[in-house]
Amino acid sequence: MIVKINPKTISLDKKFQGMCKNPYYNHPKGCPYYGKRDICPPGLPLLDEILDFEKDIYLIYTPFRVGKKAEENKINHPDWNLRQIYNSRHWQGTARKKHKLEIEEFIKNHPEMYVETNAEAHGTNLTDLMETQGIKLDWQWPPEHNVNNITYRVSIAGVKK
Repeated sequence: MIVKINPKTISLDKKFQGMCKNPYYNHPKGCPYYGKRDICPPGLPLLDEILDFEKDIYLIYTPFRVGKKAEENKINHPDWNLRQIYNSRHWQGTARKKHKLEIEEFIKNHPEMYVETNAEAHGTNLTDLMETQGIKLDWQWPPEHNVNNITYRVSIAGVKK
């Protein structure tokens, strides 16, 4: 889905870069790359320092039915627990590929645009931004298994400053 948005709907703050430090399975201090890679916070500029918010800004988001994939995993691997059937190694590559194809199609029609695929690392609150589109990102771990569980790949496009 590609939607032109008002840049004023984008909540920006350095504190959102700290989300990378939230603990997750086997990573009690969050992402091990935080502060160690050039593409990772906290040393990255905010999104409005990269994109010209005076020009058109687009939200590119691609839904992926992770619940459907989990259901397939559950059927094919009845001995797996919830963590295993939802493990991102089993679905993330497919979701990324689908999103990449959507971005490529967008760029064909908007060659002047730059697409930022890691907007949260640039201080963007994607949860709030997706809510402006009527989409509630309420993932919790472990999820309550539901074949209709959907996750989203989200990018933001605009003219680079």
